[in-house]
Amino acid sequence: MKNEEKEILVSVQNVSKKFSMDLRSSLKYGALDIIKSTLGIKINKDLRPKEFWAVKDISFKLRRGECIGLIGHNGAGKSTLLKILNGLYAPDKGQIVMKGKIGALIELGAGFNPILTGRENIYNNASILGFTRKEIEDKLDSIVEFSEIGEFIDMPIQNYSSGMKVRLGFAIAAHLEPDILIIDEVLAVGDLGFVLKCFKKIDELLPNTALIFVSHSMPMISRICNEIILMDHGAVTYQGHDTGKGIDMYYNMFKTDENSEIVFDSNDVKLLSSKVKGKEAQNNFYEIEWNSDFQLEFEIENISLKKMPYISFAVYDKEQRGIAEILPENQDLSINFEAGEKKTVLFDIKNFIFSKGLYSITITFTETLNTDIFYKEHRVININVTNTEQLWTPILINSKLL
Repeated sequence: MKNEEKEILVSVQNVSKKFSMDLRSSLKYGALDIIKSTLGIKINKDLRPKEFWAVKDISFKLRRGECIGLIGHNGAGKSTLLKILNGLYAPDKGQIVMKGKIGALIELGAGFNPILTGRENIYNNASILGFTRKEIEDKLDSIVEFSEIGEFIDMPIQNYSSGMKVRLGFAIAAHLEPDILIIDEVLAVGDLGFVLKCFKKIDELLPNTALIFVSHSMPMISRICNEIILMDHGAVTYQGHDTGKGIDMYYNMFKTDENSEIVFDSNDVKLLSSKVKGKEAQNNFYEIEWNSDFQLEFEIENISLKKMPYISFAVYDKEQRGIAEILPENQDLSINFEAGEKKTVLFDIKNFIFSKGLYSITITFTETLNTDIFYKEHRVININVTNTEQLWTPILINSKLL
């Protein structure tokens, strides 16, 4: 079945939500709105003094089997929009239609009664969604097993750690087989093993579920979302199915530290300069075309070593995740290197296949590979890869269909 033929479970049309900037204004406008509503007077939906739009004119449709990712900086309006979708806030403008059962994991501990046990909260949450006691009992063991709470399932929720609350919350939301599943940034609290298990469960649910997913982790967003909405100050900056473009625009919203930073220095050797040979940096970045060759040039000074150090590199992306190591295969560590001597070394890089985007290079000096570090410096060279499509993966490898 084509996506266009699948049932639309979420329809959001021109939704906006405003808030007051201070408590006094909020109480004042709230009281006025109640009085007007009671008297049958139409309430003005436009902004009044000391009000702002937390969500402004958002529209999208989500079908069964689709996942939309909401991204943006803190305060962009993502969580407010989720609370509107989950019925916690009423929109000031626009219309929302949600069909079917809704499972939501919006805030840490949201939906839990802290004085009830984990087991009692399972019954509580499921009964709100319309499940009978028999249906809940049939799912109880699988929920407890997935959450890995064990014997603590009969302990009050208020005594749970953040990770335990996330485990139980996701287990309940996922195992009740919702038509619509809403997940905020809460998965960031879980450990790696549980996050991987959550994604496996999401993969199982997605064919029959409409998923709304909020995260600051672009790898998570790119893994499961087929559409992205980038928000900024409540409004849409980008909306579409080109996840790579949306993620690139998200990264560009943040100022990155482009200056180099020495993280370890034994005072045995110094890096004096670094550059891409034959190129001029533009705004502290060297432009490199995808799949091209270039040379890295470094000038180093010996302080107290007797031999040349082993030089290695690591490539980092915009989130400062290490994505590749560059290990020169023919370094001669027997070359004499007198104290006070300076040397210029060149490294030939072939077929640089990183996809479009910004990258930084970290340099490390050691005695041999994987031994004690003499010197380590981040962002010695910043690279802007061009001449290719923006992708959500860091590596772009060409292939031919045979």
